[in-house]
Amino acid sequence: MAERQPRRRKSSKRPAKRSRRSGMGLVGRLIYWGAVLCIWGLIGVAGIIGYTVATMPQTDDWKVPARPPNVEIVDASGTIIANRGDTGGEEVALSDMSPFLPEAVVAIEDRRFYHHFGVDPIGLSRALVTNLFARSVVQGGSTLTQQLAKNLFLQPDRTLERKLQEAVLALWLEWRFSKQQILEMYLNRVYLGAGAYGVDAAARRYFGKSARDVNLAEAATIAGLLKAPSRYAPTNSPELAAERAKVVLAAMVDEGYVSRDEAARARSVGAPSLPARNGSAANYVADWVMDLLPGYVARYRTDIVVTTTIDARMQAAAENAVRTTLDKEGVKYKASQGALVAVDNDGAVKALVGGKDYATSQFDRAIEARRQPGSAFKPFVYLTAIEHGFTPDSIVVDEPVSINGWSPKNYENEYLGPVTLTTALARSLNTVAARLTATLGPDSVVQTARRVGIVSQLHDNPSIALGTGEVTPLEITAAYVPFANGGWGIIPYLVEDIRTKDGKVLFHRQGDGPGRVISDVAVGTMNRMLSAVVTNGTGQKALLSDRPVAGKTGTSQDFRDAWFIGYTNGLTAGVWLGNDDNTPTRKATGGALTALVWNRFMTEASRELPARPLPGVELVPPPTNVGVTFAETDGLPMQGPQLPGAQPMPPLNVPVTEPSAEEKGLLQRLFGN
Repeated sequence: MAERQPRRRKSSKRPAKRSRRSGMGLVGRLIYWGAVLCIWGLIGVAGIIGYTVATMPQTDDWKVPARPPNVEIVDASGTIIANRGDTGGEEVALSDMSPFLPEAVVAIEDRRFYHHFGVDPIGLSRALVTNLFARSVVQGGSTLTQQLAKNLFLQPDRTLERKLQEAVLALWLEWRFSKQQILEMYLNRVYLGAGAYGVDAAARRYFGKSARDVNLAEAATIAGLLKAPSRYAPTNSPELAAERAKVVLAAMVDEGYVSRDEAARARSVGAPSLPARNGSAANYVADWVMDLLPGYVARYRTDIVVTTTIDARMQAAAENAVRTTLDKEGVKYKASQGALVAVDNDGAVKALVGGKDYATSQFDRAIEARRQPGSAFKPFVYLTAIEHGFTPDSIVVDEPVSINGWSPKNYENEYLGPVTLTTALARSLNTVAARLTATLGPDSVVQTARRVGIVSQLHDNPSIALGTGEVTPLEITAAYVPFANGGWGIIPYLVEDIRTKDGKVLFHRQGDGPGRVISDVAVGTMNRMLSAVVTNGTGQKALLSDRPVAGKTGTSQDFRDAWFIGYTNGLTAGVWLGNDDNTPTRKATGGALTALVWNRFMTEASRELPARPLPGVELVPPPTNVGVTFAETDGLPMQGPQLPGAQPMPPLNVPVTEPSAEEKGLLQRLFGN
């Protein structure tokens, strides 16, 4: 039998086959496990996305919130005083903006904005590499769409969950809106420092113009704020703002939005900003408007324009008069604060200063501070006397007096003996005012004060004659207006008109006030007497060279408050100076420091107003020099003045009109009663 030979050929090939199988198995395993990992990775990503979506509001709630409405506050001529609300500027369509604004923002913040889908993997990778090499965060990876998503829907916390939510919302925004709509929403909502939300608010705040009108340099400055609004604000650091604007201009050149020559011209011209306005007294006006607004317009969902009665020239004069006087004389007299309010014959507030510096104190002393008016209250005492039959030439005795144990004294304890009522008022003699009040009855004086516009609480005792009650500067100034306008009561008002941006009227002022409150003869008599205060009495520093002036000084106990309330035919202004903590000044009197403020203001404010005589003075008969004596009543009121043959003045024949419900509501908002 032949011997079997081994199957070498077969056996020699088997190892090679196993080798190929082994090689194919390794690749297969790599592919297999790679696929498994990809699947699990996708499952993990899906799970993360699912969790992120699950923790977010339901898609039904993914509605872009309406932009908070802006309140544009303008003066009587339509010039903007301030923008208030949550934004500080109006909403401007992308097509209406200066084209430099969107170009600058896209160039510096998201140059691939028009090419990505809400999240930019390329930009994110570039930012990651840049930050790794810099070993710090020098470049962000968020797109404009992501920033908008964060601003619209999310809290500003920096967590992975929040970043994932931001990315999902950015994808939704890109699906829901066009690129132009996204950019417009972003530019109208982004915070740009100094309380400005949106490019229009920033343009107005920093450059005093609309977003429609900014030039290339200004647009670059605004876009530069996005990195750090406070740091690069041109009002805070013009140098840093200019350097940042250069970076923006370079980015615009790189992206082809502007040429190198255009950028060079913009760098050379720069973007000078307005001075910081945080301390402007116009902010007191804006604050008051916002306090009054709910009483006029309950709800508003769109931008509105509030037209006020403020006269820009008078407002500037008022701010300058208060600030200049306190800067020059405040330390000398130890008076740190002041207020000024000016009202025309109709009741329109033409100027209002609530303090020396709004940035330091936002408390509006013109409408909120209740202070003792001192002798500035005396005109209401003398008006009561005139309406009860006294005349400017009635003789009274200035001497020490005791009224129910109260002994008022004159300034520096000087007494003049027999004087006319005109002299007593001009020299602000306390004893005469106190005795008149006791004679006529404190309740009569209170009624007179109420009739002309004093609404604060008043105590009907003889000391009221010396202004021991408390009033606001606006309140007592408004109460003097009937002397200036011929006897007609007024309700001071600031808001003339409220409209939407498209012109729909939401409110328009109506009403004429409470009607006649002083007879024309009594007005003329008081105007002759109060003119003597300025020409021959305590208010001589208020005298104007080109027109008649009348008014009254006031100084409260221990020189805590100094007042001058004065008027021409057409404009009444009240000034208060003192200290917020009610500490005494260093003998700051109404006839010295405060009358000086009034004169500085009125000289400028009345420059373009016609010079006219004070109303009613031509109706006052010639002086008769009839004497008058006081009964020894120790404060008990007499039935009438003890004038030979004189009779008390009859009541007014013109009925006083009851204020409307709207006017009563305004009074409550103005004075809190």
